[in-house]
Amino acid sequence: MHIKFGTDGWRGVIAREFTFDNLSLVAQATMDYLIQKGLADKGLVIGYDRRFLSRQFAERVAEVAAGNNLKTYLTNDFSPTPSVSWAVKCLGAGGGVMITASHNPPIYNGFKFKEAFGGSARSATTCLVEEIMVGNMTNHRKVREKLLTDALAKGQVELIDAKRAYFNQLSYYVDLELIRRAAIPVVCDSMYGAGSGYFPELLHEVHEIHGTENPTFGGQPPEPTEEHLTELSTLVRCGSPRLGLALDGDADRIGAVDEMGNFFSSQWIFTVILRHLYERKGLRGGVVKTVATTSMIDSLCRKFGLELFETPIGFKHICELMLDHDILMGGEESGGLGVKGHIPERDGILMGLLLMEAMAMSGKGVRRLLDETMDEIGHFSYHRIDLPIDNDAKERLIVRLKAGGIGTIADRPVTAENFRDGFKYIFSDGSWLLIRPSGTEPVLRLYSEAGDRPAVDELLAAGRVIAGV
Repeated sequence: MHIKFGTDGWRGVIAREFTFDNLSLVAQATMDYLIQKGLADKGLVIGYDRRFLSRQFAERVAEVAAGNNLKTYLTNDFSPTPSVSWAVKCLGAGGGVMITASHNPPIYNGFKFKEAFGGSARSATTCLVEEIMVGNMTNHRKVREKLLTDALAKGQVELIDAKRAYFNQLSYYVDLELIRRAAIPVVCDSMYGAGSGYFPELLHEVHEIHGTENPTFGGQPPEPTEEHLTELSTLVRCGSPRLGLALDGDADRIGAVDEMGNFFSSQWIFTVILRHLYERKGLRGGVVKTVATTSMIDSLCRKFGLELFETPIGFKHICELMLDHDILMGGEESGGLGVKGHIPERDGILMGLLLMEAMAMSGKGVRRLLDETMDEIGHFSYHRIDLPIDNDAKERLIVRLKAGGIGTIADRPVTAENFRDGFKYIFSDGSWLLIRPSGTEPVLRLYSEAGDRPAVDELLAAGRVIAGV
């Protein structure tokens, strides 16, 4: 089969694409890459989430790493992706592997490759790994392996606790004592994922739901979107908590519920944290956003005089800019946010702590902080819908949209186009519609932002007509 890396790693349905045999091929190509680049002597960190067979898949990667004579650090328990990425940087390893399918449904698992800087592998890197894998398969190269029991006995594989060093970094970055003194009532939905237990251990006053192990994730994908956070919203609305936080399956993405119990989107989280970093923590640098991210970030950058960069969707593109430029913060629409002075990586746990720190320093809830910012830069509403579409229809749509010719949408003249990633149509009042066929799934994503929700819904409806779905 053809194994291809997507926006962040390789993912597949367990027992169909994501098998031990296919994983071994990917692992061997990854070891070959590290050897080729002279990174093998620095070792490899391997972590895993709470999905079905994740620990066993991680152990298989460790066996292949040991078979290729790499010093291997295997986490001794499930771990969030950002803690594994931090371990790569902290240990000075040549790279890292995280077994996770992030926010995907429970039938999926995945393989994320982290480079030595502690962030998602860049496109050039994953392309090279894919080339090596194809060459290995063509030449019938055998996977090199060593039994895990033997590798552990000989010290080639070492079990590590990635949590301690990661907690030390979080304690350095965020004023946990200030948050504790503020005694903000917070409830966290860990969505049965790898971030379970982390907020309550850092801050004992945080109450957690869905922290037990459940490979089915309670019957829904571990993705902190509005439709999946109804229980969290109810707890905040009907109880004492002033903030609800949610983590995706590997805890590199964040979702939230405001002090009134309403869903608080990642677009708003990005806005509140960016202002907090600039005004309260006194940090400076450029800002990176993806093509599907709110225009509030543009407005805030103009207000503060910060340089703004825009990338295609996928945090690996943000990561590249964080490596090459002095970047204060980078973020994407799906809740993946990263900050200066940490690692060039999404970190949902750190973002949750920064929201609490902003509340502790200001004495205000996140909704009030957002409203104050919107009163200065303008009010925005944003929504995204995902629609099923078969691959043939998707390809026909791409050809049609590339040909151009769309001058008006929902009676609004199109004043600019942005086809960096998908097909984005921008209107004179700053509102916009993005039509983006997924590159890896039979899904069409429609995004829109405008001054109010009715206008957003109108543009999304027009997008469905254009797409014919």
